[in-house]
Amino acid sequence: MTFYEKIAKAWAKNNSLVCVGLDPDFNKLPECVKGEKYPLFAFNKAIIDATKDQVCAYKPQAAYYAGQDRDADLQMTMDYLAETAPEVPVILDVKRGDIGSTAEMYAKEAFERYHADAVTVNPYMGFDTLKPFLDHADKGVIILCRTSNPNSGDLQNLVSDGYMLYEHVAMLVRDRWNYNKNAALVIGATYPEELKKIRTLCPELPFLVPGVGAQGGDVQKVIANGATADKTGLIINSSRGIIYASKGEDFAEKAAAAAKELKDLINSYR
Repeated sequence: MTFYEKIAKAWAKNNSLVCVGLDPDFNKLPECVKGEKYPLFAFNKAIIDATKDQVCAYKPQAAYYAGQDRDADLQMTMDYLAETAPEVPVILDVKRGDIGSTAEMYAKEAFERYHADAVTVNPYMGFDTLKPFLDHADKGVIILCRTSNPNSGDLQNLVSDGYMLYEHVAMLVRDRWNYNKNAALVIGATYPEELKKIRTLCPELPFLVPGVGAQGGDVQKVIANGATADKTGLIINSSRGIIYASKGEDFAEKAAAAAKELKDLINSYR
């Protein structure tokens, strides 16, 4: 099954465009899991069990594991997702972008070590940094385009030939890089007008949309400007707003409620 097929089935099965970012910071975990041998995994496991019927994807951010010397927790999380929620795509958020054999090894890490369904990549160094990922025809390759951070415009808003840099990225994906029909774009919810421009340029591509919840993106504008003709096409990510809905023993229950609340809000505008 290709990434496009898997995400389309998840959109339909759970009637959801919600992606949960699994970005656990040990210092922010509930006390009830901090004593576990693998506390990040214990936290993730409970979140997954509580939310797997409310989501279209999960997105572990690799830095939260590597930076806390918790690679084992990431591996266990990826294995548990494959076992418990095999129908839900898993996006490994690593934002890789290097050349040649290095990129090949990064692709091997994502798709063979962690068995991710998709990976985030950085296009700054050009096509040869993306090709080792794109050549995995059954896997998703989600390319940074217009990101949600406040200073993203330092480079992404530079103009060449009448188009901003982020528009050039979108058109390159549309016209040249999506040769295996497995590419997608990262478009921040904090820039709804840019989201609209990119949807016009790329009417069918899936978009991973961070920036709702803690970053303040407007859900109504995201749907109005970013949904495809069939009111899908979006993977709307929330991390902190869901996984840290409670710091008590009811953290998983509260996460499920937060995921459902976001799902219902999104669906109200579809």
